[in-house]
Amino acid sequence: MTSLDKADSVSATGESSFARSATATEFIETIKLALPIALTQLGQIAMMTTDLALIGRLGDTAVAAASLAHTVFFVAFVIGMGLVSAVAPLAAQALGARQPRIVRRALRVGLWAALMLCIPMMMLPLFGEQILLQLGQAPENARLAQRYLLGLAPGMAPALCFMAIRNFMGAVNRPEPGLWITLAAIPANAVLGYALIHGHWGMPKLELLGAGVATTTVNFGMCAAALWFTWSQRPFKKFQVLGRFWRIDWPLMRQLVIIGAPIAVSFLLEYGLFSAAGLLMGLISTTALAAHQIALQIAAVLFMVPFGIGMAATVRVGHALGRGDVSAIRRAGVAAIVLGIAFMTTMTLAVIVMRFDLAGFFFGDTRQGLAAVELAATLMLVGATFFIADGIQTVAAGALRGLSDTRIPLLLAAISYWLIGFTAAYGLAFWAGSGAIGVWIGLSIGTGIYAILLVLRFRTLTQRLRLQHDRSGF
Repeated sequence: MTSLDKADSVSATGESSFARSATATEFIETIKLALPIALTQLGQIAMMTTDLALIGRLGDTAVAAASLAHTVFFVAFVIGMGLVSAVAPLAAQALGARQPRIVRRALRVGLWAALMLCIPMMMLPLFGEQILLQLGQAPENARLAQRYLLGLAPGMAPALCFMAIRNFMGAVNRPEPGLWITLAAIPANAVLGYALIHGHWGMPKLELLGAGVATTTVNFGMCAAALWFTWSQRPFKKFQVLGRFWRIDWPLMRQLVIIGAPIAVSFLLEYGLFSAAGLLMGLISTTALAAHQIALQIAAVLFMVPFGIGMAATVRVGHALGRGDVSAIRRAGVAAIVLGIAFMTTMTLAVIVMRFDLAGFFFGDTRQGLAAVELAATLMLVGATFFIADGIQTVAAGALRGLSDTRIPLLLAAISYWLIGFTAAYGLAFWAGSGAIGVWIGLSIGTGIYAILLVLRFRTLTQRLRLQHDRSGF
């Protein structure tokens, strides 16, 4: 072997060692960032799960009404959620490019977007009963759902502002305060919800209205705490995000809308599919609707961890894009997707084993809920592939948001969720006579196709960036 061959061999070995080291570092950094974000997401869903468990003691009719209320509420909420989600890629790319002024401006425009959107978005929940009646839902379920919505609607603005601040915190690699705030909010929500739903400790017995009022009260407290952190604590303090808050950065607001609007519509298509599935369940039976809500709540709990990983992917990919590091972009996306697959596969197996216990938790020992427990356990078994695919798609979507790629994923969502998923769900449920199980099979098909398409999209974009990088001669 010549000295040149030896040099090439040593160089190749060094490059391979560097690649392995860089990949291992990426996994570690992604986990460090994703863990507090995912735990915060789990804390958020824990509050909803606590409400649902408390409401479940009122009977399966109350659970069905809560399901319908969540359907109406989240159709409005996800529009704002999508827009404030654009804070993360904007702030992360600016931080990677060492532009601190853009970092703070990204949060400011996110907060302004939340405040401007909350009033029109509140209109939908306030007319929830009429909407549900027009969609063919049972009058009693619609009436109870409206009571819950009246309590939830005022909490929309602080919830969106808290989400914008959390995205900013994650973008600057300090997501922990969002977790601390959420951990404090969980017991506060449980205690206040228990008191207002059931009328304990001198509180009025408001039942479903009380559950909504408790959640809204806690949302205001969480938003206030998050604002205090950004104003007074390091490293957020140096960005001075609340200074000259009244001055709206319209060019950056336009950029937020360009990135965030497709995210909002994609979320709307996704949540809209699950909302439509709930409406289909309501047409089948009250028991089917209650079982669907319980199974979907379990899915939502599982979803929060890959959603957190996806948010970490947005930040890691955004940082790499801001630096112009093409190899790091691909590593960040692939590492996040692998972590999402590993987690969801493990947890799906656990859900299959514990499905009856999990379903029974929401109804306690009431005989009224036995049929719903049986059906919910069956839906969780049928939805095993759905759980895994849902985790993959949210991580892949997060990686694409780090590249500010949101328009093509919107088109893919429309095709996968509605053209394929909803058609399959409706056809299997009513034309093939599979009922509630058919609805969940349709959800699994649509979500699985969307996950595959997003992964392929990320692969295509990173290959394109690599070719552009190589042609530039760097």
